[in-house]
Amino acid sequence: MQKKICVVGLGYIGLPTAVTFANHGVRVHGVDVNEKAVEMIQNKQLHIEEDGLQERLDKAIDEKLLTVSTKPEEADVFIIAVPSPINRDKTANLEYVRQATASVVPYLKEGNLVVLESTVPPKTVENIMLPELIKSGLKIGVELFVSHSPERVIPGRIFEELTNNDRIVGGINDESAQMTKELYETFVKGTIHITDATTAELVKVMENTYRDVNIAFANELAKIAETLDVNIWEAIKFANFHPRVNIHYPGPGVGGHCIAVDPWFLVELSSEAKIIELARNTNDGMPGYTAKKTKQILQEVANKTTGKVAVLGLAFKGNVDDMRESPSTDVIQELQDLGLEVVSYDPHIKTNTHPTQTQSLDEATAGADVVLVLTDHNEFKALQPASIRENVETAVVLDTKNCLLRQTWEQAGFAFYTLGDAKNKSQSQLEHQNQ
Repeated sequence: MQKKICVVGLGYIGLPTAVTFANHGVRVHGVDVNEKAVEMIQNKQLHIEEDGLQERLDKAIDEKLLTVSTKPEEADVFIIAVPSPINRDKTANLEYVRQATASVVPYLKEGNLVVLESTVPPKTVENIMLPELIKSGLKIGVELFVSHSPERVIPGRIFEELTNNDRIVGGINDESAQMTKELYETFVKGTIHITDATTAELVKVMENTYRDVNIAFANELAKIAETLDVNIWEAIKFANFHPRVNIHYPGPGVGGHCIAVDPWFLVELSSEAKIIELARNTNDGMPGYTAKKTKQILQEVANKTTGKVAVLGLAFKGNVDDMRESPSTDVIQELQDLGLEVVSYDPHIKTNTHPTQTQSLDEATAGADVVLVLTDHNEFKALQPASIRENVETAVVLDTKNCLLRQTWEQAGFAFYTLGDAKNKSQSQLEHQNQ
């Protein structure tokens, strides 16, 4: 493929996409409005964390197949991979998509292809992008081709999934779809499925909404299990042995740019999205539930109504540095609203991006009354609880991700709690119940 690609948006999706094309011999120009990010990339420095990204970026720049700046350049293909967040009122904020589309209009020429990768509400290509692209003076679908091909990857495994996952391509017409299919065949080994743009938009939102509803179901089960002296993690494991059952796992909330956001697109579009809205509200309520449970445990074990909570984990998922829509920030706010002191620590987030954050695990746990695990980083799984025991005021741990080894922590003297587990009780819990 001898074409040149211009990728607008060099974040968690845009930058890996850009370097992947470059690593397959395609000339790529990356664009981002974040001047610091552009400068870092030019110097082969990363502003995001992703396995395998550094060596791929080095190769792309060394081979002079990737350039980056704050402005687009003329190209054969324009890929838009910018955020599509929600507003405070849960409506879709599509201004980034509109601005990114408008930014490439002066550089468009006959025969170009414009691909939207951002996850967006259905009809975004039709209602947001096409009105901007028409301003190029090119006839849409005849001289300028447009499609939507949403990313379907997760942080930490982006390159593996970019290459191996099936891909959905939705064109505004057949020629747009075929051009896009040929574009991604540069590196995609999975099957590329062709449809129309609006269906492709809906498919991606459906995928994330399915997971959100499933997690809400698991979170409800976790609450129920705590009234039944059941370990919900064990129960879900057994239920999933059924060949047609795949229940997700509970947690302190749902984060990330997609699952915590995309279902609201459907709620905004239709009053029929009743289950979807209920699931969203259920998952949005988990940070408050987690905070109240933390305070309740503190009162049970230490007879305290105030104290210090060491929050371990600010990223929305394990082994990444991504804090977008992370429930940890909401849990912290809820804890503070309950009158608890909070110090947070995350080994993957190297600069203090939250007011409670420290770069020292010792500082986070010093004098703590509860160690609250909100992210299942490998570093937390490998912790030595005996050393932490020497640092805390009260030896209590609440594991909301079921990622710690209960026996090890109990042997170190901790009262051990797991979200959704009322079956396994630490000796200190039993002693309290018998008082």
